[in-house]
Amino acid sequence: MNRGSGSGNTGHRDVYGPRGGVNLPALRGHNDALVLELLRAAGPAGLGRTELAARTGLTPQAVSKITARLGADGLIAEAGRAASTGGKPRTLLRLVPDARHAVGVHLDRDELLAVRVDLAGRVVAESGGPLDFGAGPEAAVEAVVRAVARVRDPSGPPLLGVGVAAPGPLDHRAGVMGRVTGFPSWKDFPLRGVLEGRLGLPVLLDKDTNAGAAAAAGAWLRATWPDADADADADADADAFAVRGADPEGAEVYAGGGARTCVYLHIGTGIGAGLWLGGGVYRGARSAAGEFGHQVLLLDGPRCRCGARGCVEALCLEAVARGDVPEAARIVGEAAANLVALLDVDRVLLGGRVVAAAPDVFVAGVGAVLAARALDPARPVVALAGAGVAEGAAEMALTPLFGRG
Repeated sequence: MNRGSGSGNTGHRDVYGPRGGVNLPALRGHNDALVLELLRAAGPAGLGRTELAARTGLTPQAVSKITARLGADGLIAEAGRAASTGGKPRTLLRLVPDARHAVGVHLDRDELLAVRVDLAGRVVAESGGPLDFGAGPEAAVEAVVRAVARVRDPSGPPLLGVGVAAPGPLDHRAGVMGRVTGFPSWKDFPLRGVLEGRLGLPVLLDKDTNAGAAAAAGAWLRATWPDADADADADADADAFAVRGADPEGAEVYAGGGARTCVYLHIGTGIGAGLWLGGGVYRGARSAAGEFGHQVLLLDGPRCRCGARGCVEALCLEAVARGDVPEAARIVGEAAANLVALLDVDRVLLGGRVVAAAPDVFVAGVGAVLAARALDPARPVVALAGAGVAEGAAEMALTPLFGRG
């Protein structure tokens, strides 16, 4: 795709990486999404049309047409006026978070959580409960349909779609489940198609770990949109970033110039990794990337449910079962060090129920191993993910509106 011919398009570095607009009518959807993405990242303060033109490479006339169209759709609104620098004060525009919503569902092996989020990624409703993943796909479909109904607001904003995060392996492109370890009845089940038929909405299916990576990457955006009931000031926002392990001086974890690669490690009923590489989730050629839990650390070690011996998952969950959480953290750290050596990532983000039960132990334990094995003084930051898998599934359901579908 030629993004620069005759348009003065120099591109920009935004939340996810360099992107530029194109002054071609056929790419109206692309340019609309580009403007919406910039306004989402700007938060309630908004941006002026001149800034939007400069950051996209689009002409001022094209930006005016785009913003008029988005305003008519209720997606953006005026955010006030910028201070005058001698001329007429500029009108600022902002995203309207409640213009559309999306739902995210986390299908775990023993529980289900559904959330509804606004366009800023903030959770506005949630519902959870037990789930027997081993009962088979049909029972899980019914549970998802009921959960979406509980969080859905028939009189509220239109839903863009539903993101569903499930244990892998699975085929993200086809929307079909794979041979989930320990649950053979799920193999080849067309979960996305079945749910689209039941819900009457677009459905995106991905691995739980990929959703976790998307949630971690979008967490800073939620900090730019403070809760309506919160009295948060700039210091509170800085504290929120610090808790997530981000840079308190600004939204630099996933903004241009900040950390652009990370791994999300999910430690729950199983163990896996979500890879955020090059500004997006990396799934691999067959949607099989991120099988972190089944790398072998101990030859001839305990049998894993995948059939191999000495896997990270078997070793770690065995340590958790006997109450040795520091050892579990050390095992995760050793496996994470292998991944860091391969991918040279900026951050290692931790999530899942096992981590949530002892967050300090895991952050310290994984960090200690990475420090001991680091070949470079500039080793990755280890931090909590700051958002859950269900939020990440909803984040992925939002991406088509922002040009990331």
